[in-house]
Amino acid sequence: MRSVDDLGSSHGRRLQRAVLDDGREVFVKTGGAPEALRSEAAGLRWLGEAITVPEVVEVADDRLVLAWVPAGQPSPAAAERFGRELARMHRAGAPGFGAPWPGFIADLPMDNTSAGDWPEFYATRRILPFLRQASLPAEDVRLIERAVERLPEAAGPLEPPARVHGDLWSGNVLWSGGTGVLIDPAAHGGHRETDLAMLALFGVPHQDRILAAYEEESPLADGWRERVPLHQLHPLLVHVVLFGGSYRDSLMRAVSRVLSSAR
Repeated sequence: MRSVDDLGSSHGRRLQRAVLDDGREVFVKTGGAPEALRSEAAGLRWLGEAITVPEVVEVADDRLVLAWVPAGQPSPAAAERFGRELARMHRAGAPGFGAPWPGFIADLPMDNTSAGDWPEFYATRRILPFLRQASLPAEDVRLIERAVERLPEAAGPLEPPARVHGDLWSGNVLWSGGTGVLIDPAAHGGHRETDLAMLALFGVPHQDRILAAYEEESPLADGWRERVPLHQLHPLLVHVVLFGGSYRDSLMRAVSRVLSSAR
């Protein structure tokens, strides 16, 4: 390598910007579980069949090397283009609910074993495993278990497996080249509303433009806005596991809305 610049760390991984001997600029991630690095690479390559992602230059047990993504601006036009591309990515589909590689979110393992339908997948592979890891009061656990029981009726119309990013908060969208470039996926076959709910959880620039363009490209099922809290249960549980009780109130508000909507 010609040069290496340190970019700090995230979830126990060291992040660097480097220039290779051939002049290419790359992003280098080292540390953490080797399985997590390989899972990220597999997800990027799969999503990259349908949307803009960084090229995977190399993946090994101790590092993941990606093509560097030059910074751009989240303009309204870029947001609209991203919304259309996101819809096309979801429409590219998946063989089933799950993925043939191990799942990770941050450095937390996720079970990507396939399931018969999305409510079953979401309950048994996403919500319940993280509920067991979260230190929540018994009454909270009971309410979340009630919400899980109501998943089949709360999930809305059945949809085929979508090709989803799986951790699509705004920090995992880099604005470059007039669109959004996806990074750090927890990619799997899932429900397309999950990605949209994650974008809404912490906000994203020009969110209304993204959604409008998405719906022009691929209309959403009736009632999707009311189902946003349902799709936010898993990421909020992940945040409780990672960061503790500061996310409990947000989680339980989402649970309350799911229970109310399923009556």
